[in-house]
Formats: sequence, structure tokens, C-alpha cells
Amino acid sequence: MTTVAIIQARMGSTRLPGKVLADLGGRPALEWTVVAAQAIPGVGKVAVATSDQAPDDAVAEWCSANGIACHRGPEDDVLARYRLAAEVENAAAIMRLTADCPLLDPQACGQVLMVFERAGADYASNVDPRTWPDGLDCEVFSAVALAMADVEARAPLEREHVTPFMRNRRHRFTVRNATCPVPGLAEERWTLDTAEDLEFLRAVVERLPGAGPPAYLDVVRLLDAEPELREINQQRPRHLYAIGEGDIAGHGFRSSRELLRRTEKTIPLGSQTFSKSRVQYPEGQAPLFLSYGQGGRVWDVDGNEYADLVSGLLPVTLGYRDPDVDLAIRRQLDNGISFSLATELEAELAERLVDIVPCAEMVRFGKNGSDATSAAVRLARAFTGRDRLAVCGYHGWRDWYIATTTRDKGVPGAVAELSHPFPYNDLEALDALLGSHPGEFAAVVMEPMNVTEPGPGYLAGVLDLVHGHGALLVFDEIITGFRFALGGAQELFGVAPDLACFGKGMANGMPVSAVLGRADVMGEMEEIFFSATFGGETLSLAAAIAVIDKMRREPVIETLWSTGLRLAEGARAAAAAHGLEDVVELAGKPPWMFVAFKDRPNASKDALKTLFIREMIRGGVLVLHSHNVCYAHDAADVEHVLGAYERTFAAIAEMLDRGNLDDELDVPVIRPVLSVR
Repeated sequence: MTTVAIIQARMGSTRLPGKVLADLGGRPALEWTVVAAQAIPGVGKVAVATSDQAPDDAVAEWCSANGIACHRGPEDDVLARYRLAAEVENAAAIMRLTADCPLLDPQACGQVLMVFERAGADYASNVDPRTWPDGLDCEVFSAVALAMADVEARAPLEREHVTPFMRNRRHRFTVRNATCPVPGLAEERWTLDTAEDLEFLRAVVERLPGAGPPAYLDVVRLLDAEPELREINQQRPRHLYAIGEGDIAGHGFRSSRELLRRTEKTIPLGSQTFSKSRVQYPEGQAPLFLSYGQGGRVWDVDGNEYADLVSGLLPVTLGYRDPDVDLAIRRQLDNGISFSLATELEAELAERLVDIVPCAEMVRFGKNGSDATSAAVRLARAFTGRDRLAVCGYHGWRDWYIATTTRDKGVPGAVAELSHPFPYNDLEALDALLGSHPGEFAAVVMEPMNVTEPGPGYLAGVLDLVHGHGALLVFDEIITGFRFALGGAQELFGVAPDLACFGKGMANGMPVSAVLGRADVMGEMEEIFFSATFGGETLSLAAAIAVIDKMRREPVIETLWSTGLRLAEGARAAAAAHGLEDVVELAGKPPWMFVAFKDRPNASKDALKTLFIREMIRGGVLVLHSHNVCYAHDAADVEHVLGAYERTFAAIAEMLDRGNLDDELDVPVIRPVLSVR
């Protein structure tokens, strides 16, 4: 296999014109990259790819004077430029480098090439996710993958940035990443993009020993010894590219449809979760399978990019591939996953939960929310010696709860008779319910808040009322925990229940949940049977510990509130601008804000929701019925979402003016999966 390193270089730069030939230690910056590329193990030849525009004549002249092959092509169609260069050089594999990486480490690039070769990959890099300093960027791909991208890529982003077409279609291309063995370097900025970057790089190279390509470890040691150098260019590392540059209409959802046909042969509904399945998205006009995520964004199997307001149905609190959580998982993976006895991690996580959750004195772990809520129910029944339950909200798929909904098929009638729903914010109704079967209720199980704010004194009144009837109060904080506050809604509202259930965002997507509460009640765990092989699975425990530590260390909760507030205010403004104040309502708390539609004379709320989801997806936003914000959602994501809101509400207003929406809509109306009886 002939591997050719092709260095992308041009003189044009908005922030630092002529940067690729700027003087750096007595040599042009481009020369630093070329010399490093020539030293990469496994690279057979080095070439430069520049544009055919007059300002880049200087790049071509430098290459000619230094015996470096130079290939010129369209300024904006860099993908075509790369394919041209690869064909001329007869390359079987191409390493893409950029001239704004003068501190490129040949050994680090050699690692990427080795991963590419050993994995039999179509594409490999060290930037997805980024664990190396910005400025050591390296991507390798096959000539076959490059040719496919050149033929099929249509979006401007894919033509300009060369590799998104391959990286974003992971069901078609085998994609691998080389992770930096030294943690904590992803925030380092060693690239050349601004005048401050150039000043930083000049200060670094004049302190480095020798004239050859520097090893990244030498640079790290230098910066650790002289940390003031990092203050010269303090900008955060760059995104690979900005959101919203994709072409969802151009890509369509062909691969999603093909995968659905395949999966439905072996998986009922084609999904493990109703809310992630075809029944919750506009038929034929939405993605059904995702490929990967990064930060607050996801990519579907057709290569479409979205700002993600679903966040995995709320477990992704920090963002996809959060570096701190991923590092904790990798470190634990080196030790093992599931063991024959308990591990210290169980105590470490339990101690943290007892420290942060007001009601927690003891803790037990499960894998999902239904585990935790069902364990709480069994504990309450064992502790009180009673059987009946009063429920309010959503509590999972087990018989005791789902019997109160329209999805009760398969639930024995004897079980259904023991569970009783009650309305939120109505103490009299709850009192009447508990009094209708005196001495029989074991627990009141409720979400402390969902869409509606608790009325003044309501939650405290519930606690007093429940205790007055000799029952236990269980807060289902599967969603509100690690979102409303670190200690959940009970911390926010100042009411501590007897038991509480946490999950979802507890481990940023890893499967773990917890039931916790009063020690005397939790002591029944030694008598009831709540026992699971994977209850102490260590990767999830390590992830949860990392989440809690990060939330204590950084302003995660505050950011969820501020991001959610910006989205809510912007969405309300867009609705008002299009006269939809009486059509759509945003309700709830900013970290978990609901988007609710109201029935109109010419449009049902379900039809409005269907149109809303379709138009937001067309605008590059994955959403269901709420803003499930995460810590990684940044200003660019918010701006993109609000732009999609503007276009979506304009489309809704137009459709409402046109006639009956239920008749006009060109897709089946999405109906709720279940409702409370």
C-alpha cells in the first residue's frame, strides 16, 4: 500500500493572511509541516495541495523551489483537489494534513496510520473525538473512500472539508480513531490560525531543542515548565466545522429506510424503545438510525447532522463523548467490567449520592429507571405491609405502573387493581384517594415536577398527607435528578421524600440507576429480593462518579438552566412573531422545557406536533416534545436551533392559513404511545 501525505495549504485566511508561509524559527510554517510529514513512519511520499488562485502561486513556487510535488485545484472544492492529487500520485491511502499544524509529531501521525492499516479501516483520525492538542490533526483514508466521497458528496461542507462524507456515514465506512495516551491534552491549542497563535508558536519553537520535528511530549513538558506560554493564545480548540452546513434535503433518509426494513425482520418495531422508533417520527421524513454523536450534536446514517434536543431521551446530560466520562470508562476498562464480588466503586458512588441527595442515607443500584422505581415500590410494600399504590407521572414499563395507562395489555387485572393514578397539584383529590382505602396504601409514587410547576406548599403538603395516612412518599427523579439540581427536584424545592429514584443523566448515557432514601426503609433491601447480575457493573459506576465530580467542579447545572432559558425565550419570540401564541406553549423548567401544541379548529394538536417535528428535522434539529438540553450545547447550537424555530413556525403559520392541517399534512399524524387512564 502506497501512502501519500497530502498537505492542504493556501495563502488566504481571514484571521491571518499568508499564514502558511509565515516565518517560524527562520523557516516558513509550511516547511515545518512538510519536514514532519516526511518523517512519518509508513508515508511513502509528501505532496502539497493548494488552490488554482493567484494568491497561492507563492505556495506553488515554494514547493517547486524545495522539490515538493504540488497539485492545484478549485479553491472551495478541496475534495476534488485531494482526489486529483491522489490519482496523480497513484496513492492507495491518503494522509490528510494541513499547513496550519507546524508542530506536527511524526510518531503521532504514524499511530493514526497504524490504526488505519491494522483495523482495515476506510477512515482513521486523531480528531474524532479530539483527545490530542489542536495542531496535531491527522486523517487517513483509502483512495476508494476518497473516490466515493468525490462522486457522491453534494453539500458544500463535504466538498470544502474533504472527510465529513466518510466520517459521517459509519454504516458504509469503517471509521477508527487513535486516542492520545496522555489525558488532558484536548484543550491545548498548538495550531496556526491567528496572530496570537503565531506568537505562541514562535515562543515554543525557539525553546525546543534540535532542528527536527518536535515530539509532542517535548512540547507538553515545555508548556508544563513554562505555563505562561499557554496564556498567549487562550482560545478554545476549533470545531471541525460549524453546524448547519449540511444538506438534509439532499441526503434524504434512504439509509434509514433500508436499515428499518432490515431490522424489522428480527426486531419488533425495529427499535428497543417506543420513543426512539418510527411511530414517534414523521413517516419517511425523519432519521430512524443514528451513527454517532459529539457534544450536543448527532449524525444519522445518511450523514445528516443535527443539534440534538432529545439527548438520548435525557441521559446525555454532559454531551456525547464527554472527555472526562470517557476517560473514566477507559481507565476502568483496563481493570475489568463485571466481577465475581462487589467493588469499591459501589461504595464510592453510594457515598457521593448520600452526600448530594437530601433524602439519601443508603443506596442500591439498578440499570434503568424502571429498576429503581420498581425497587422503591417493593421496599415500600415490605416496610408498610400494604399493597396499594397512588401514582402520578410516568414511572416506566413494569406492571404496577403501566397498568394505569392505555398500554396495559399483558398486565394481570389483579395487579391493575392495586395502582391508582391521581392528579397533580390537587391535595384534596389525593387525600380522597388515600382515604378511599384506609390503611391500604403503601406509597405515593410521583414525579415531583413534570410540565406543571408545583403550587405553593404542594409538595410539602403531599409529604404531610402521605405520612398522615401511614404511607411512604417516593419521588421519581429519574429525569429531574442531575438536571434541575445536582440533588434533584427535592433539593430545588426543599422537600425530602422517604425514597427517591435517580437514573437517566446519572452517568451521561451509561446504564445505571439508583433507589435511595431513609436507612430504616432501605434496610428492607436485606429482606426483599432486589438482586441483579449487572447491578455493580463497573463502567457505569465509574461514569457516574465522573459525572458527579464534574458537576461539582464545573457549572453544569447552571449552564443547563441558562441554555434552556435562551432556547425557551427564543422559541417564544419566534412563536409570537408568527402569531402562534395561542397555538404553542412552552412549559416546565428551562433544563427540561416542554413544547406543547393546542387543538385548533383547523388543526389537531397531534397534527401540529407532527408538522413541528418534521420541519425542525428539515432545519437540522432532532427534537420530540421537549428541550432536553445538555452541558455541551454551545452558542452555535442555540443559534442554529432558534433559526430552525423561525423557519418551522413560519411553515406552521402558513399551513394553518392554508386550511385543515390534518387533511393537508402529507404524512400520517403521530399519536402518543400511551396515555394515563
